[in-house]
Amino acid sequence: MTWAAVWALLRRFWPVAAVALALFFRAQRDDARHTLANERLAWTASLERADRAQADRERGYAQQMAAAATSFADRIAAREPLILRSTNTVREYAQTAAGRVMCRGADRVRDIDALDADLADRSTGAAKGSAGALRGDAAAPPAGR
Repeated sequence: MTWAAVWALLRRFWPVAAVALALFFRAQRDDARHTLANERLAWTASLERADRAQADRERGYAQQMAAAATSFADRIAAREPLILRSTNTVREYAQTAAGRVMCRGADRVRDIDALDADLADRSTGAAKGSAGALRGDAAAPPAGR
């Protein structure tokens, strides 16, 4: 077959060749679009999973912080001394078993104050080498009460 014969066949069947080439490139384009769409779906799913995991971690951290704060508050409350704010509260507490141990009667408190005053009186004597020692004030109430 000569070049002239090939050229005559191409001139006669060029529309068929053009359609075949167009279909080939269209198939390539569709395949590339399909591949990109699949990759985009996979990437979107991966991002959604990462967002859900981040939200779960944040929720877990918030729950952990709430539990830690509650635990800390409970430990602090357990360490706090029992503060009695009113006479009725003292009376009601003193009637319980724990209150009988913790609450002291007025005579015991007066005895402790008298003991503090007695110790203050004894400590007013001058010690060796303490010519300018400070004198205790026995009439002042004990510190911390």
